[in-house]
Amino acid sequence: MIIQGTETLTSLIHIISESLLTPVVIILVIFVVLAILCLGGIINEYFSRKPIKSQDFEKLVRDISFSKSPAEIEEKVNGSSLFDWQKDVLVKIANNHDIGINARKALAGELISNEETRLIKSTNKTDILVRLGPILGLLGTLIPLGPGLAALGSGDITTLAESLTIAFDTTVTGLAVGGIGYLVSKFRKQWYESDLINVETLAEVELESINNQK
Repeated sequence: MIIQGTETLTSLIHIISESLLTPVVIILVIFVVLAILCLGGIINEYFSRKPIKSQDFEKLVRDISFSKSPAEIEEKVNGSSLFDWQKDVLVKIANNHDIGINARKALAGELISNEETRLIKSTNKTDILVRLGPILGLLGTLIPLGPGLAALGSGDITTLAESLTIAFDTTVTGLAVGGIGYLVSKFRKQWYESDLINVETLAEVELESINNQK
């Protein structure tokens, strides 16, 4: 039952709803392409990334701790199997050995924070897929149901079947996009969190070593 006087509003909402179907389908197609690219990217990253082994990490901690000068620290860091961005952070801390203790600590925190922000940005794309993929799938499900139910009322089974097909396809696509995005985000965040913990630990050891050299 439609309340008297709301016909114009309901018609406007119906027009808006119907007009959203095409953009939703287009964005879903774009998301599918992005999800495939992200999936390929994480597979490539999985086989190409070589994080430092636990025994090598322990040795590096000891090497940095017993270093006699910032130059020796830099040499140990550059000779390790750390990632390049981790080496850059630690080398910059060593190069600023001549500033005050608090300033050096603040610099180390800022450098690590910048890298953390960069790593978070790299997962933003898949986080968007996780959140918006299922939402767009739901929109693609509900929008065609209006005309489908209207067609059912008039006995047009063909239009109903087409509407249900669109609804089913968009639902599956949206859930698939969200699922791929979730897996990619989960693995990348685990990797990057471990990398950040490693560089934070080494930075603390490096700061302590530089302070003891004074």
